Amino acid sequence: MTGDVTVEATGETVGEAKWTALRDLELRHPGLDKSAVRFEVVAEGERGLLGVGYEPARVVAHLPEAAIRTPVVDDSDQAGEARALMSRVLAALGIEGRVDILESADALTVTCSGPDVAILIGRHGQTIDAVQYLLNAIAHRLHGEERKEVTVDAAGYRERRRSTLESLAVRTAQQVRASGERVELDPMTAVERKVVHLKLKEFDGVETESEGTEPNRYVVVLPA
Repeated sequence: MTGDVTVEATGETVGEAKWTALRDLELRHPGLDKSAVRFEVVAEGERGLLGVGYEPARVVAHLPEAAIRTPVVDDSDQAGEARALMSRVLAALGIEGRVDILESADALTVTCSGPDVAILIGRHGQTIDAVQYLLNAIAHRLHGEERKEVTVDAAGYRERRRSTLESLAVRTAQQVRASGERVELDPMTAVERKVVHLKLKEFDGVETESEGTEPNRYVVVLPA
């Protein structure tokens, strides 16, 4: 089937294998025409005797290129630049995925989805933070004060990061309250700094400020 996108999957039954293959295709190509997917059963699977000798069912799903729907986008200049750059980054990393942009009045959220996007996160978030820093630095150079803050997300990383930042904020506040000395946190994006500010807004005995210049502004926690 020349021109098809193919995905191989396994499961305890043929039905489960088909479902897994279809889910994989939908992650790669959201909005696909499901009715166009054709399945090739490679192995029916065998349960074996008393669980011994189990072999999974195996199928190959074929999706014709014509059934892949390309979403219509209406990006601003900065959003279009972020989408193009993010797509190039994914290609350079060998990641097949989709790039979605959520744009508000003062921020852009670039979300990458696909079966392998966890690679983009990197060890302790170093890769995704570096990409986010790059997109913000380019936006700062091209658009100056008119730019929108860019957040890059993949596989729910930013929600986990928010939880980590809130825990860091509380620990730092407790340290400042005990020592009476200010503590400077590592540079963060405006979105991440806001998480810290909001978390400590009602924390007795401390206050927060942002210092430094973009893209290296950071939060300072001080005794109130």
